[in-house]
Amino acid sequence: MGAISGQQYIDRINQLNPEIWADGKRISGLLSEHPLFKGLILSKAALYDLQHNPKIKDELTFPSPISGDAVGLSFLAPKTKEDLLKRRKMIEHWATHTHGIMGRSPDYLNTVLMSFASSADYLNGKEKSFPENLIRLYETAREKDLTFTHTFITPQVNRSQLHLENGESPIAARVIAENEQGIVIKGARLLATQGGLTDEVLVFSIGKFIFNEEEAFAFSIPSNTKGLKFICRDSFIGGESDFDHPLSSSYEEMDSIVVFDNVLVPWERVFFYNNGDVAEEFLEKCSFHAFAKHQVLIRQIVKTEFILGLTELLIKTINVREYQHIQEKMSEIIIGLETLRALLEKSENHASLDEWGNMRPDVLPLKVAGNLFSKIYPRFIEIMQLIGASGMITLPTEQSFHSPIRKDLDQYLQSATKPAYDRVKIFRLAWDLSMSAFGTRQTQYERYFFGDPIRLSSDLYLSYPVNEYVSKVNHFLKL
Repeated sequence: MGAISGQQYIDRINQLNPEIWADGKRISGLLSEHPLFKGLILSKAALYDLQHNPKIKDELTFPSPISGDAVGLSFLAPKTKEDLLKRRKMIEHWATHTHGIMGRSPDYLNTVLMSFASSADYLNGKEKSFPENLIRLYETAREKDLTFTHTFITPQVNRSQLHLENGESPIAARVIAENEQGIVIKGARLLATQGGLTDEVLVFSIGKFIFNEEEAFAFSIPSNTKGLKFICRDSFIGGESDFDHPLSSSYEEMDSIVVFDNVLVPWERVFFYNNGDVAEEFLEKCSFHAFAKHQVLIRQIVKTEFILGLTELLIKTINVREYQHIQEKMSEIIIGLETLRALLEKSENHASLDEWGNMRPDVLPLKVAGNLFSKIYPRFIEIMQLIGASGMITLPTEQSFHSPIRKDLDQYLQSATKPAYDRVKIFRLAWDLSMSAFGTRQTQYERYFFGDPIRLSSDLYLSYPVNEYVSKVNHFLKL
């Protein structure tokens, strides 16, 4: 099949019929027409259509090593720095099309799957591990342009370091049986973004599994697998109007709880299971962190550019550019943007071949960027709120401009450079990114994208080569 079009993606999702629940009711009918999902599905479809745009097709696809057909470039396992830069260009195209707002654009999980498969040799000879299944899925996904969600977070029942789950009915998803057909999973996982709206669910485990190896597994199954259920959170779509809700109407990525009710995972779908050592080591040994963080940083740079442009538009709209406190705030965003760009460049310039022949970007600058962005993104949002001030609150709806009070709105909501309608439209965009339920979720999402910021800081410190600098000091002190 090769790289699909937007309509092919929509048709495939409409045919899935997964079990999705929202507001206590099971979703029925075409997902592409459901109010909770249609904006996102159309936005994703537009990304797939870009793969067939003759002006940029060659920057979004590459020839399949199996069929020769054009396939999505986010599946490319880079062997050279040129390949790495091709990946960057492709990711930039999709991120620019969504302004960096869609955190789970398909290239993210395509990248994750590629990183797993390109390091599958690590699983060779490991107990209860099946690297050939991982490679097969990757090749199938690449050739058919499958779309994925993933889930790896266990329910927040008890976050104590010493907590062990002992109940008869599992809460955290675990292997409860195995038979000739495969392994049986029961329990739940949290936070599958776009859960039920993708062809597949990639499931894997992170952490230490000293006493609970039955929770240590990795596999992928279709979203309509029997016994698999997606329970949606409350929707953050404010409405269908792209004037009133310019971002949430198009980019609301529903998050869901994933429930496994005695789900049979066929053996050919299992990558490993009941192996705590592999589950703990695989993400560190494979190229996951290098390639996933590379994709994310590219998107976050594009998002920062969008924030910078929108905030400057606010400033020009109400004519506050002359104030030094405004200039100081904007310099914070500029410094953040240029720092992120520099870290991306360094990660690519210092890329090197790993033991399996893949050109990995240097992960240390990417770890720095991940730590940095989780802190500066909330600050960017605060800056937008501070500059918008009361203008972020007094925002009538689009319908108000088509009512008898239009004359009042035109008179009292005009700005130094914009008529009232345009001014409100600009401020509503800033509000939707910084103050709406959708915008608040964006802040929390970026703050915790790769996990607890404190844990990320610890990982950065423990993995950074500080001893070479200690040696320099020891040499100076003649110690």
